[in-house]
Amino acid sequence: MPAHRTVAAAAVAVAATLLPATPALAHGAPTDPVSRVVACSPEGGERARTAACRAAIAANGAPFTAWDNLRVADVNGRDRQLIPDGRLCSGGLPAYQGLDLARSDWPSTRLTPGATLTMTYSSTIPHTGTFKLFLTRRGYDPAKPLTWSDLPTKPFAEVTDPPLRNGAYRIRATLPADRSGHHVLYTIWQNSSTTDTYYSCSDVVFAASGGSGAGTDKGGSSGTPTPSPSAPATTVPGAPATTASGVPATTASGVPATTASGVPATTVPGTPAAADAPREDGGPSVPLAAGALLLGGAALAVLRRRRG
Repeated sequence: MPAHRTVAAAAVAVAATLLPATPALAHGAPTDPVSRVVACSPEGGERARTAACRAAIAANGAPFTAWDNLRVADVNGRDRQLIPDGRLCSGGLPAYQGLDLARSDWPSTRLTPGATLTMTYSSTIPHTGTFKLFLTRRGYDPAKPLTWSDLPTKPFAEVTDPPLRNGAYRIRATLPADRSGHHVLYTIWQNSSTTDTYYSCSDVVFAASGGSGAGTDKGGSSGTPTPSPSAPATTVPGAPATTASGVPATTASGVPATTASGVPATTVPGTPAAADAPREDGGPSVPLAAGALLLGGAALAVLRRRRG
């Protein structure tokens, strides 16, 4: 073997011992019915400029750039024990605390009681896990902080390992028939191929009998509904999104087209850990140990090919 190849191979071998094994991590959030973190993200379009989103960003102290990264590690199904009352929408994470504001003017989606819901949950990497969908109880008051007592003990829908198609999971379920007015659709996605659990709040408004059907996005505090679903909107990474009623979502909804990074994750609820900045393909960047910086350009080129 030529000397330069021998040196390069040795450099890669040394680098492998310096780089920790980092599993690929899924990222995602509901885009229909739109979740608060998506609506108030830079990709939220008109919804991000509503009074509720402006207040959430102000309370947060930073924009919700990493709309797909609201996750907590090592919960292992102990959601009610580890996620505090009043902090359900943020998952107890300080980086998302603005999502916990008690308001009735969040950007919301109109649904019909008893109808079939098709949730679009955009994600960047396929992973196994279970989605649990909860709907706040009758009499829920959006002017008060969301607590576990506002949610039934059992979800109204539970789906394990749905396929990831065109950048999204699509979860079909029958909505409870006894709801009216403003409610929160609370989604828990517990990964089984990673240690992460994702949390999200989607504000929904149930129309009275004979009212408008599911999937029409209401513009929150602006009081001006967006156009009824007619033109397809792109979800991550560019596939048509279906509304809660199964028809294409309006392009005015501002569904995100790209993922983002920059918000710390946690290892235990409420304790920030180093963020895993997603690569261009949506996966986490592999941290490069200080010693690997001395390995030379050839080794780094090999590492980049392996990491991609």
